[in-house]
Amino acid sequence: MLPIINLNRQEIGLKTYYYATFPFNKQIYSIFREFPFAQWNATERAWVFETRSISLDELRPMFEGIAKIETVNFPLASVERKRKQLQPSDFLQPLSEQKQQDLEAFRNWLQSRRYSPNTIKVYIDTLVIFLRYFPDKKVIEIENEDLIDFNNNYILKNGFSSSYQNQVVNGIKLFYRSMHQSKFDVELVHRPKKEKTLPNVLSKEEVKKLLEVMENIKHRMMLSLIYACGLRRSELLNLTFNDIQADRLIIFVRQSKGKKDRIVTMSPKLLVELRKYYREYKPKKYLFEGQVAGEKYSERSLELVLKKSIMLAKINKPVTLHWLRHSYATHLLESGTDLRFIQELLGHSSSRTTEIYTHVSTKSIQQIKSPFDDL
Repeated sequence: MLPIINLNRQEIGLKTYYYATFPFNKQIYSIFREFPFAQWNATERAWVFETRSISLDELRPMFEGIAKIETVNFPLASVERKRKQLQPSDFLQPLSEQKQQDLEAFRNWLQSRRYSPNTIKVYIDTLVIFLRYFPDKKVIEIENEDLIDFNNNYILKNGFSSSYQNQVVNGIKLFYRSMHQSKFDVELVHRPKKEKTLPNVLSKEEVKKLLEVMENIKHRMMLSLIYACGLRRSELLNLTFNDIQADRLIIFVRQSKGKKDRIVTMSPKLLVELRKYYREYKPKKYLFEGQVAGEKYSERSLELVLKKSIMLAKINKPVTLHWLRHSYATHLLESGTDLRFIQELLGHSSSRTTEIYTHVSTKSIQQIKSPFDDL
């Protein structure tokens, strides 16, 4: 008799998850371990993944002859706790119909000027919060003093970061520039003082460990490309095989941040691994595809691939995908690569952005002799 996998469907906020529980079985366990989108929940002793990550029709064939899948729906204590954790925005009133229309007009304005989908989403999301904060005021009645009130009594009071505050300011300035009549003076808006933080960097040994623990060649290849070429997450997921020029050992990165094309170098060692990956997976369109052929790998699944790698490598740091890009730049600088070339490889418009890596490079600092040694 086949063991039963119980899929407990739970809604948390706007997302729906499956909590998969089953009697211990090596085959079932190994399959879930290979899922980049599944995480182990120690509290519920279950594998957890979003329902949108994979459909039941796709899941069942994977366990054919191994286990029977049944769906259930009963409350979980950990899920109930999450539901009770209200966010500051939960206490704001919903948008009026007129404000929704104003935001939709702004969205169309942004799209007509070819802003990226991600930028549009960030601006709209922050503006929704800002406009909900003033339920009794029309959009054209909001003044500069209201922004100060919002900054002090919503952003600062709830401990939001200066980068979030800056996103709000960007969205508001652009929003009111697109409007013909309002009491809001865009020119009087000041940005918050920017925090001077250094990029987080892994050592070469940590990067090597991170990559070596990944047995799945597809997962290893994705993380390898981000580090080896200094790619952003979206740049990796948008790559096609036409972007790989093996004879010149370069990769074309098309229409990345700021709608710019650039080329990055590729090592012969990386090309060998890339060919192994292609022979095994044979993607149809994108270099890395998800469960459906021809569709790009999801950002969420890529994040879970990294999370699994960190866990297996036993690296006790809050590593993100962007840490690999930071590490690439820092390691290039430490190996003697000119800062101007690093700027080109990363696709930075300003050299000042690239110069931040000089503050985390330890090559020169380690040569300084401490006066403590002379005591």
